[in-house]
This record gives sequence, C-alpha cells and structure tokens, in this order.
Amino acid sequence: MRINFNGRILVSVAILLLSWPSAARAQRVKISTSLGEIVVQLEPEKAPLTTANFLKYVEEDFYKGGSFFRTVRHDNQPDNPVKIAVIQAGAHPWKQNFLYQAITLERTSQTGLKHKDGTIAMARGEPDSAQESFFICIGDQPELDFEGMRNPDGQGFAAFGHVVAGMETVHSIHQARAEGQALMLPIMIMEIVVE
Repeated sequence: MRINFNGRILVSVAILLLSWPSAARAQRVKISTSLGEIVVQLEPEKAPLTTANFLKYVEEDFYKGGSFFRTVRHDNQPDNPVKIAVIQAGAHPWKQNFLYQAITLERTSQTGLKHKDGTIAMARGEPDSAQESFFICIGDQPELDFEGMRNPDGQGFAAFGHVVAGMETVHSIHQARAEGQALMLPIMIMEIVVE
C-alpha cells in the first residue's frame, strides 16, 4: 500500500508502523542524561512517520553514548533575526555513520502539533531531510511551526511529542556553558528507553 504526500510517493504509514511495532503502542520514552532524566510523551497518532523514525533509532540504541550538544539561547544567535530557544541532541558519533534514510517532513499544519514549551521535534536542514537529531523547545516557539520564519523555507519542523517530566533537566542543559551554540561539555545520553 502506498500513499502520496505533497506529490511524493512514500511507503504507507501502516507498513512503517509494522516495521517498528512499538511505534503504535509506545506512549512515553525516558531520556537518561548525565544531568538527569527527561520523560517525553509521544504522539504516534498525530505524527506517525516522525514517531516511528525516532523509535527506530531508540530501539537500535543509536542514542546510547550520544549527547545534547547544542543550546540555542537569545544571547548566542546574534546574527539571526528570528530568535528561538532549544536544546539539540544526536546519536553516538560512531552510529552517525549508519543513519537511515531521511524522512518526509510532517508539517505542523498536517499534525496539529505546535512547538510549545517542552515540545520535542526533529532537527533538519532542507525539508524532508530529518534523520536522528532532535530538539526540545524551551518556551513557546511559534517560529518553528509551519509558516514560521526560523527556517527561511517556512515549512517548519516536525513536532512529535512533549516533555511530561524533567523540564528542570532541559533547563539545566539549556543553561550549560557553551561556546557559541556548542556546549563546551556535551551532556551525555546514557540511554533512551520506551516506558
């Protein structure tokens, strides 16, 4: 079975979810970091492709030994007129040699999910380029939604859940020492597990 999103032929959501069976049933993941834990409620019904993609990397331990490596604050983005506040994480450096194919962007205009305080979303450059890197919002970030202007293409980012516990850990990472936007000491991810 195939479906068409924005003129592109894709493998159906049903097949994707069958490939990673926990995607349909998983509701929460726990991110254990060197600064504490973060519990995230996922939204597989609203953002099935993005959630399944994230869970694929979780289940195959791509994030174990990865880190939160970037903090974006109002004081470290002087050249960007559209300010945001997020922390960004990625897979273990060695595992980044084995990333899966990028996924189609599930726009907030399609999912109904918004970049509110504690929202988790996939990082990307061009549309349809997200792989494993994700970020968490600090405060509401409407410029990351569809038609927001943080990315000049206006397509926004794919939100797929929100933090339900551990925002104090998110804030600690956000305020950690950085050189520019790069954390001077990346905050290690011990593991991410499905609860």
